[in-house]
Amino acid sequence: MAIMYKKTTHIFILLLALLANVGIANAQEEAAVVDLAAEAHEEEGLDMTHLIFHHVLDAYQWDIVGWESEDGEKKISIPLPVIAYHNGHFLFTLSSSFEDGAKVEEGGLVWYMGVPEGRVVEKLLVNTATETAVRPTLDISITRNVASMWLSVIVILLIFVSASKAYRKSLVPHGAVNAIETVVLFVKDIADEQIGEKSAKYVPYMLTLFFFIWINNIIGLIPFFPFSTNLSGNIAFTATLAVGTFILTNFNATKHYWIHNFTVPGVPFVMKFILVPIEIVTMFIRPFTLLVRLFANVTGGHIIILSLISMIFIIGSIAMSVPSILLTLIIFVLEIIFGALQAYIFTLLSALYIGLAVNDEH
Repeated sequence: MAIMYKKTTHIFILLLALLANVGIANAQEEAAVVDLAAEAHEEEGLDMTHLIFHHVLDAYQWDIVGWESEDGEKKISIPLPVIAYHNGHFLFTLSSSFEDGAKVEEGGLVWYMGVPEGRVVEKLLVNTATETAVRPTLDISITRNVASMWLSVIVILLIFVSASKAYRKSLVPHGAVNAIETVVLFVKDIADEQIGEKSAKYVPYMLTLFFFIWINNIIGLIPFFPFSTNLSGNIAFTATLAVGTFILTNFNATKHYWIHNFTVPGVPFVMKFILVPIEIVTMFIRPFTLLVRLFANVTGGHIIILSLISMIFIIGSIAMSVPSILLTLIIFVLEIIFGALQAYIFTLLSALYIGLAVNDEH
């Protein structure tokens, strides 16, 4: 069975290492988003824009619950490691060190969380001798998205290791193992149909893609839970998966693939000046469409759910809670289906692109 294939575990570990480096390096929010959230935060009343952005963007801690009290805003959160480097100095601490506007002095520098002017979207910055806030040279903090990614990898490894142990006892699957085998065979069929006789080599990668995206989408939809994140809605996450498919496609491509892209045989010579650039651009458009499709669909789903819930507070009527909650439940169920669908589409297109590259000319 493909589920017992040892290379699957190796690919899990390799993908984890790659995603950790890329995901951590790109954990910071864009300045435009920071300004928008800061602007919204200045408005009176409940700031739903801030709450939505706080969920869909990355952060340096896992927030569990928050509330307003007479002493100001209160929250319960899980602190995460903050690791940064700037001007020859390292900072190792927990995000809880920056609570209530606190600063951390390390290596002659003043480190703090958030822009001095009071912007609400968290960003790790350092105050230099010129009192100018700048981002550190290197920020490899374990952010919420990275921690969520590690959690998903642990869950996936537990699933496959447990299934592998079950198969050592009996080749006849039972219970949950039977369900896992069904999904594995489904992904294997995708690879067989799109790649053909060379599919066995790529089945572990296809399994990794499908389960990794699927499990992360499920974790991101768990409501009122500290592990609820928007990892699949992180552009660094989707870009890394797309780059993995791009590398695997082009590094294993046959000579016929390259001949077709750079010469386009069988067409008039004049047409080659049009078709060759199109083929070359298409090579890069394919992974780009992969990363944008997953990023946009997952992020859009989260924003829609949070926006529907926000309607109760924006309109300020208890009567709005009934239609708002009903619509939220409908979208939530659709998001559960779309979470698996997005994993399927990403895996299917990856197998299709690889199949186009590795198969010899017929």
